[in-house]
Amino acid sequence: MGSSDFSWTLPDHPKLPKGKPVAVVVLDGWGEADADQYNCIHVAETPTMDSLKKGAPEKWKLVKAHGTAVGLPSDDDMGNSEVGHNALGAGRIFAQGAKLVDTALASGKIFEGEGFKYIKESFDQGTLHLIGLLSDGGVHSRLDQLQLLLNGASANGAKKIRVHILTDGRDVLDGTSVGFVETLENDLSQLRAKGIDACIASGGGRMYVTMDRYENDWDVVKRGWDAQVLGEAPHKFQNAVEAVKTLRSETKANDQYLPPFVIVDDSDKAVGPIVDGDAVVTFNFRADRMVMIAKALEYEDFDKFDRVRVPKIRYAGMLQYDGELKLPSHYLVSPPEIERTSGEYLVKNGIRTFACRQFGHVTFFWNGNRSGYFDETKEEYVEIPSDSGITFNVKPKMKALEIAEKARDAILSGKFDQVRVNLPNGDMVGHTGDIEATVVACKAADEAVKMILDAIEQVGGIYLVTADHGNAEDMVKRNKSGQPQLDKKGEIQILTSHTLQPVPVAIGGPGLHSGVRFRNDVQTPGLANVAATVMNLHGFEAPADYEPTLIEVVDK
Repeated sequence: MGSSDFSWTLPDHPKLPKGKPVAVVVLDGWGEADADQYNCIHVAETPTMDSLKKGAPEKWKLVKAHGTAVGLPSDDDMGNSEVGHNALGAGRIFAQGAKLVDTALASGKIFEGEGFKYIKESFDQGTLHLIGLLSDGGVHSRLDQLQLLLNGASANGAKKIRVHILTDGRDVLDGTSVGFVETLENDLSQLRAKGIDACIASGGGRMYVTMDRYENDWDVVKRGWDAQVLGEAPHKFQNAVEAVKTLRSETKANDQYLPPFVIVDDSDKAVGPIVDGDAVVTFNFRADRMVMIAKALEYEDFDKFDRVRVPKIRYAGMLQYDGELKLPSHYLVSPPEIERTSGEYLVKNGIRTFACRQFGHVTFFWNGNRSGYFDETKEEYVEIPSDSGITFNVKPKMKALEIAEKARDAILSGKFDQVRVNLPNGDMVGHTGDIEATVVACKAADEAVKMILDAIEQVGGIYLVTADHGNAEDMVKRNKSGQPQLDKKGEIQILTSHTLQPVPVAIGGPGLHSGVRFRNDVQTPGLANVAATVMNLHGFEAPADYEPTLIEVVDK
């Protein structure tokens, strides 16, 4: 729909009044699952969320937060914060990262695009370096996409290829790194049989090497830079499978936190540092954990750490990771064009907005992968810095109460019509696999929700509480019958990834029209239906091409 085909003016809702402040609360990693000891939300003391669920049934609903409902290729694909908040904010379902890349690889168009043509200019004289998460988890990257990229690049002129792997253990089971590395080594040996000089050059665990986000800890990126670019790391091996096995055994680190290593030749020389004239591709499709390394690779004016040596390279991302920053400036697959988000519509219709986050979920992702304000006279964004240098299970309460306090103060100030927050505890602590800590995290998130809802009560406002995807509600891998899965030692296999579970949407508050209830006629409701719902709560009708609202007004 072009700019001449629509108006930014939202029509008024025929039955819902304007003017009531609305709090939109997103619980990160808070799905709905059967109650058992591995459901940390069930185990935790969560009286606020319990009261919403057990209160008026017409004010509580479950919606889909994974797979096709958020633009992913299939319903086997778990949701994530990026696609979840995209859907929540955009009100429509856009083909997302993995799906975009799948389409571009299947058609071969990825190898015909401007991004690939750009890096291809280095193939004659330079090395192609591929940096990313080695996993089939499907949240940040996928092994099969890397395999197709390797084959396509070699078929299109790449003569020397180096892969810099980041082990997962977060979106997939811990310990699966060894199998992924063995698979990749087999693929690379087949390329070598065809005359391509291809091998693994470096590696490390995703949470310790390269994949930090929101400028939380630049040391993580520096460790990656040192290994990938400078060819320097505290651990050296001649074989990547041996590297992963040895480091897991000797350091007792799990896949997420493997220390950085480089692969060396017989003379102890790194086989794949990035040098002048090389091409580099970061092959993750999800943006948030690639932005920092992209800045280090692309920006001339960079002061976050001493890069020591800055090679002149041709760099492209699998996707463009930040549309506002135009970062990176070259990319292999064009991102979804998410325009006309609900946030922009509401601001242009006078809704003064406050958003508070520990990460960029309710700003950047919510606004269609866009940084900055739509109208800084009507918006205020506050970021609460994360604890750095520790894993999230060490301080599982994170900054939930600080976020809630900011939201409470914004609500009570009377300066804002919408206050929007993300509470990350259930997801970030859930990813550590620490069940006890995740229970504490869920309690903290619930306490934060209470603080926000109490403020809404004081000002006669409205609330909508939801989540972006599941995680904390199921912390074990399950077999086909749904029972906890055991490893070879007979121990429970902890699940650190997101889930395929639905998430709640709860509405209420003294300002909510007494006739509002959830509809029962929306087929397969999902996160994208939330945007029209929020617009209704502000007294507006959503644009016609938005997914339908979840609510209706019944005359009483």
